[in-house]
Amino acid sequence: MRKRIRLSLLIVFSGVLLLGTFFYIQNNGIVTTEMVISSEKIPSDFENYKIVQLSDLHSKSFGKNQRQLVDKVEKLNPDIIVFTGDLVDANRYDEDISLLLMQELVKLAPVYFVTGNHEWWSGHFDTLEEKLQETGVHVLRNSTVSILSGEDSILLTGIDDPAYPASSQESYAEQSRIEENILSSLDGSEKGHFHILLSHRPEMLSLYSQYDFHLVFSGHAHGGQVRIPFVGGLIAPNQGFLPKYTSGRHKVKDTVMIVNRGLGNSVIPLRIFNQPEIVSVTLSSNS
Repeated sequence: MRKRIRLSLLIVFSGVLLLGTFFYIQNNGIVTTEMVISSEKIPSDFENYKIVQLSDLHSKSFGKNQRQLVDKVEKLNPDIIVFTGDLVDANRYDEDISLLLMQELVKLAPVYFVTGNHEWWSGHFDTLEEKLQETGVHVLRNSTVSILSGEDSILLTGIDDPAYPASSQESYAEQSRIEENILSSLDGSEKGHFHILLSHRPEMLSLYSQYDFHLVFSGHAHGGQVRIPFVGGLIAPNQGFLPKYTSGRHKVKDTVMIVNRGLGNSVIPLRIFNQPEIVSVTLSSNS
């Protein structure tokens, strides 16, 4: 009888240990997804140019001084790093962890950042923006900059998440706000260049495709939180159940969008079959 009880306890303990290890890996084991984007619009001096995308940290820590995450980014040897929103979490605001990551990343490559909904929901973005800029992060707010490599250049646009407070008493639909932000960011910018957009919201791809963006980096969907094999993500904000845009590469017309599964969690505390993700994109010219 005692042997049977001991065996039962051993089986239960082993099961709990295995389950705990599985959940730990699912939520802390960072994976890197590498892609190549080819276009005749990419100038020759941008051949093999590498862009590393991070998103949706939600103030999560990956080891002391964010070392696990920083080391993985460093090994990719990026030319630039883009961060597509939700660096912090509005529900458990801790900017120190997030700023620590940025302080380490700017040592590796120029860092470009756009807001997510949690930056606005936190109520602290004004001071957070100042601290990011002091750290050396390029905060793109409905603006376009030229990225140089050799004698060539491409365009990089970053727009605010539509969760920002309205500047008047009028209430705008999120799509209308995003369109206004795009139009504002493109005012005065040159056409004909390879053009990249940073925007937190992937569900707006059909809108992005109406403008001259060749490549879009997005996040927000957390990979669908739980990924069902051969099906995809289970649920995503602003997309509901079985969402379309949770991970990977999508294309509408001439616009390719890459959706990063993100690094941290917010309302739902667990990721399943959906490990934290770094996306690494290498540009290639068809010319």
